[in-house]
Amino acid sequence: MNSWSSARALVIVSIFCWVSCLSQAHSADGDWPTFGNDPGGSQYSHLAQIHRSNVSQLQQAWAYQSSDLQHFAVEGRPYALQSVPIHVNETLYFCTSFNRVIALDPASGKPRWVFDPHLATGSDSSPLITNDRRAGICRSVAYWQAASPLPNTPCQRRIFKGDVHGHVFAIDADTGKSCLDFGVQQGHPGYVTHADFDNKGTNDTARGMTSGPVIFEDLIIASSGARDSLTDANNGFVRAFDVRTGELRWSFDPIPEEAAHTTGAANVWSTMSVDIQRGLLFIPTTSPSPDFFGGKRKQDLPLTDAIVALDARTGKPIWHYQIVRHDLFDFDVPGHPLLVDILREDRKIPVAIQQTKQGRMFIFERYTGKSIFPIEDRAAPASDIPGELASPTQPFPVLPEAFSRQSLTAEDMWGLTPLDRAWCRREFSRLRYEGPFTPPSKSGSLIFPFGGGNWGGVAFDPVHNVVVAKGQNLALRVKLVDKNDQSPAATGTLADIDLVDTAYRAQIGLFVSPLGVPCTPPPFGTLTAIDVDTGKQRWQVPLGQATFKGITAPQALGWGSPNISGPMITAGGLVFIGAAMDAKLRAMDIETGDILWSHELPAPGMALPMTYESAGKQYVVIAAGGNSRVSDQIGDSIIAFSLP
Repeated sequence: MNSWSSARALVIVSIFCWVSCLSQAHSADGDWPTFGNDPGGSQYSHLAQIHRSNVSQLQQAWAYQSSDLQHFAVEGRPYALQSVPIHVNETLYFCTSFNRVIALDPASGKPRWVFDPHLATGSDSSPLITNDRRAGICRSVAYWQAASPLPNTPCQRRIFKGDVHGHVFAIDADTGKSCLDFGVQQGHPGYVTHADFDNKGTNDTARGMTSGPVIFEDLIIASSGARDSLTDANNGFVRAFDVRTGELRWSFDPIPEEAAHTTGAANVWSTMSVDIQRGLLFIPTTSPSPDFFGGKRKQDLPLTDAIVALDARTGKPIWHYQIVRHDLFDFDVPGHPLLVDILREDRKIPVAIQQTKQGRMFIFERYTGKSIFPIEDRAAPASDIPGELASPTQPFPVLPEAFSRQSLTAEDMWGLTPLDRAWCRREFSRLRYEGPFTPPSKSGSLIFPFGGGNWGGVAFDPVHNVVVAKGQNLALRVKLVDKNDQSPAATGTLADIDLVDTAYRAQIGLFVSPLGVPCTPPPFGTLTAIDVDTGKQRWQVPLGQATFKGITAPQALGWGSPNISGPMITAGGLVFIGAAMDAKLRAMDIETGDILWSHELPAPGMALPMTYESAGKQYVVIAAGGNSRVSDQIGDSIIAFSLP
């Protein structure tokens, strides 16, 4: 595109934004009231007090430490802080990894109240719940307020929080006290739980949710977890409850009744989005169980690994598109569809933008499910596992362009040393790899691309008409081992997983060298801006600085870093992102990807940044807690930044 065309396009988009940006930025008063700011999850804010010309002056305003690690952590157990605070009701609310909700003063970071269901008491003065407290992922909470609040009545404004046990708690947003009218008819005032229902599996204990519930009108809608290595796993129910009473209003099951006990899962572990105007709930479903062997699940399962649009009032499917057919790769749909209005060929189009673990992106017309860009069915490799029947084709979007690497050769293998690289080349030659969707095998297969996108990984800027996507260039090695094989279980970088009620166990792990360095070539992590009019990349830059065996590459070498979470965009022309392993929060130029500011964090910020305005000042906030599965640095802090 020449300079005149670029300038003309920007003028058109800017004019378009005057009429549409406010509708997409749900928080016109400076709030950030949901996980992705607006119900559609754009991860965009209209705030512009902090902008490209002054972001270099950004400094830490306050820090709050929950002390969860000091009081609750158990050595050796995994831990991650991925909480994204919300700002509403002139308060900052967030959940911790140990099942607490904390309300902070948004200007000072000082606590206003703390809710702990293990300590809070119910109507009979006994603890609200007696489940074990253990570390779990909690990405967000949800906020609701009555349309006509009753005076001097508690719980007219409520915070809802899900936990690892499948409970959803209702909390008075003003006081932090339990709302004891919620769930009373189920016999446990203060919460509802997926455990009260038939979840269609022999193992019904993995009901917990990692991402927060969402609000539509007077419904609180909650997803559930599942054990995806189990053949007869519990199904991935999504349920809607009355926000006041907790009564069940509807439930959605992605697994057909006839397959209820030959498979399971297909749950929603990631975030969801809502089209308030049309009354549509959009959910990203996961793989059916067991995840790496599908010989026991030969039925058609169209609502698995799919973007599904539900009627938010009834839970009935309106349309769906299956991203992966007969998943053998753990290719869960990893994040909510972004419900935004794009400009394409000078026409405003309401769309749903869906990222994938393969580093590809689908864009659908929001109300019909019709793809904006062509999608091709391409041949996929066959399985050599007895009883398995891999899908002969898989869908590939022609556009938008992929945001992570799509193929590998032996010459691409990488290493810190020549010996390292030689080892990776040798292993690559031993593994089965026939391009995307290479199925697991007994000899060992390489699944690539893998981990391209993940939760919170994309954001949309209506001013520049671009999607910014965080990506990774990593590979997964998978080997199916016959359970009659008495050879030792996997060691080193491979985990050994029993695929229950099948003839196999799966040995899986990232494709890394003996030094723990990815065999795939850098950059290991990237940030990419994609023009949604043309489907072409505007820019792509390495994201973060990885450290291996004490060696940290200079930014200029472009190694990038493995990463978790994604970006937030502001009207100040900035992309804020933590995500990388190097414990930095960065602000980048939306037009070029250049780093304009960065700040060291006490632990990697593997959570989505958010922003809000309080007392006339804009703040940028991120949870700096890291993830023990990928980093030695962990913490329990919420950090806020502002201009002097």
